[in-house]
Amino acid sequence: MESPGDEVSDDQNENSRDNSQKWTKSQIFTLISAASLNFSSMICYSILGPFFPTEAEKKGATPSIVGMIFGCFALFNLLFSLILGKYIVQIGAKFMFLTGLSVSGWCTILFGILDKVPDGPIFITLCFIIRSMDAMGFSASITSSFSILATAFPNNVATIMGLLEVFSGLGLILGPPIGGFLYQTFGYEVPFIALGCIILLMVPLNMCVLPTYEGIASKESFWKLLTIPKIALVCMLICSISSCIGFLDPTMSLFVTEKFKLQPGYVGLVFLGFAMSYALSSPLFGYLSDKIPRIRKWLMLIGSWLIAFSFLFLGPAPFFHIKCQLWMFVLMLVISGFSLSLSGIPVFPEIITSAYENGFEEGLGTLGLVSGMFGASWCLGSFVGPTLGGYLYDKLNFEWAATIQGGVLFIFGMLMGLYLIVETMRKRRSYSGTSTDEERALLIPN
Repeated sequence: MESPGDEVSDDQNENSRDNSQKWTKSQIFTLISAASLNFSSMICYSILGPFFPTEAEKKGATPSIVGMIFGCFALFNLLFSLILGKYIVQIGAKFMFLTGLSVSGWCTILFGILDKVPDGPIFITLCFIIRSMDAMGFSASITSSFSILATAFPNNVATIMGLLEVFSGLGLILGPPIGGFLYQTFGYEVPFIALGCIILLMVPLNMCVLPTYEGIASKESFWKLLTIPKIALVCMLICSISSCIGFLDPTMSLFVTEKFKLQPGYVGLVFLGFAMSYALSSPLFGYLSDKIPRIRKWLMLIGSWLIAFSFLFLGPAPFFHIKCQLWMFVLMLVISGFSLSLSGIPVFPEIITSAYENGFEEGLGTLGLVSGMFGASWCLGSFVGPTLGGYLYDKLNFEWAATIQGGVLFIFGMLMGLYLIVETMRKRRSYSGTSTDEERALLIPN
């Protein structure tokens, strides 16, 4: 009897020869593994939102410190995404995936017993240590997951990523309300210990079903990727989008609790607007990105501007002189989630295409570089967003902090828009010049 790993090489060869819609057994197993990772990682990530900022304040952490605790996860994720993306072939994609999942599970459980430690510096220090270790595990599993998916589905990367983001969205949807209600009912420890055990149970499952993918190490570096202007601008756009989304982690629950006097369980329900719109719209934009590749860059641009717009009205911005209401707040979250799928899903295949167009070799090595670059760009924003957001929340207020985040994203969106317009005009002139030369060549013999 053949294991999934024994037949993966045959499946990969079949994928390169046959573009039919029928999935092989190894592709189905890969989807199961990636779906379990997306769901478990997002539910653990989002569970902190409804109650951890309030709990941390009780233990002596200011909003700025809470923002840094959220931000350190992204900082270590950034560093290890680059390192692991470079050496994914040497380490092994499957081994990296399983190790990262195990580390995340144990760190989630450890985070659940932090309420037992003394208040003040000890609590804060342990929060930083455990979140940093969790970030290492998360970066290992997510970087290998992106590379494996792009290897298994070379012709449908955006479609598959859009489909799997349904599971990410499901984790984002279930995390806040489940975490909020478990916290209300059983206290601080139960949400983390329960979810940590679920993640650890997924390790043997993925050990059995995830195929083994091998490749050749890439000779290129991340710096060469960044010298491609389009990729550099896309990474800046990813960073600014991620900064906006990460800003909500340490600040939104505090703002909603203070402004609308909601209980932790109901604060979790407010998060649903963002998560549901993201989950439901992701498959559509993934499908469109694969079917009409030329619109990917425009989807990214429009999505970034919509997120910027929603953040201006999230507070809303003080200069609008509009009273903050709960229905408007939830509506802006819905627009943000929709816009995130609009801008975020086409990014990964667009970077892959740009890398191949600029001479990078096709294979797991390059995909590891792209995965690491994508993850690092997102994590840089996830570090800046909570850290800067917590500081601005302290010094100003939520309304001005959200406005500044949206304004920065709008500026980067304008830069990306200018580049895309110039690129389109240059291609049209190049095409026009080529056509004229061909016509002259045909006319001269006559």
